[in-house]
Amino acid sequence: MATNVHLTPELEKFARKCVKSGAYNNVSEVVRSALRLLQEAEKRKRQFMKTLQDAEAEADRAGTFTVEQVASEADRIIAAARR
Repeated sequence: MATNVHLTPELEKFARKCVKSGAYNNVSEVVRSALRLLQEAEKRKRQFMKTLQDAEAEADRAGTFTVEQVASEADRIIAAARR
């Protein structure tokens, strides 16, 4: 499958520099590598958003705590550990 990609001059220069360094055989490899990185970043973003949604749903079910409540509980745990 052939796809033409038009890069900005800055991106074209960067891609050619990557090829010149020997890290890639051609600009197409640079673009494929970049797309794989984007694909992975999008996957991590979806996973993070799912985690946030799950946490929000849990907070709706179980309730939430104020900062003061959390700090007080942390102080209690630290004091108990020191004994």
